[in-house]
Amino acid sequence: MDVTETRLKGAKVVRLEKIEDERGYFARGWCQREFVEHGLNPGMVQLNAGFSYRRGTIRGMHYQIAPDAEAKFIRCTRGAIFDVIIDLRKDSSTVGQWYGLELSSENGLMLYAPEGFAHGYQTLQDDTEIYYMTSAAYAPASARGVRYDDPGFSIRWPLPVSVISATDRAWPDYRS
Repeated sequence: MDVTETRLKGAKVVRLEKIEDERGYFARGWCQREFVEHGLNPGMVQLNAGFSYRRGTIRGMHYQIAPDAEAKFIRCTRGAIFDVIIDLRKDSSTVGQWYGLELSSENGLMLYAPEGFAHGYQTLQDDTEIYYMTSAAYAPASARGVRYDDPGFSIRWPLPVSVISATDRAWPDYRS
């Protein structure tokens, strides 16, 4: 795996090291030893899948509070998304900043978000699927979110919103 830092402290982009031949490719998408070597939380306990029918769909911005804060390791396995994370850690030098990049089945990139980050994405194609691992199980009492269009973050989504849940539309403005 090729792991590079983003401009947000602790968040990383992971590129698969593909072994290719006439059949296609094979790559390791998760390795506990390599996670530890790169300062990533290797303790993933849950695998989630998401599928969106329509281009422009937004899901997020979600996070969990302690003691159920979760690191996330996100990959798009079909179609493409604009994946976004926001650093909400009060003691971080990048608190309040967001980072976004395209994850697609073609580019094979993955995004690692440490505990204390909100996460969401917008689909760039119809019939898009993602998988992401988390370091904590879903805990409804700890689940929180910030609105995708919170003026405090000014996220620049690439497409107009086509679909968003009532819950995600109703998150309050974030106050630290």
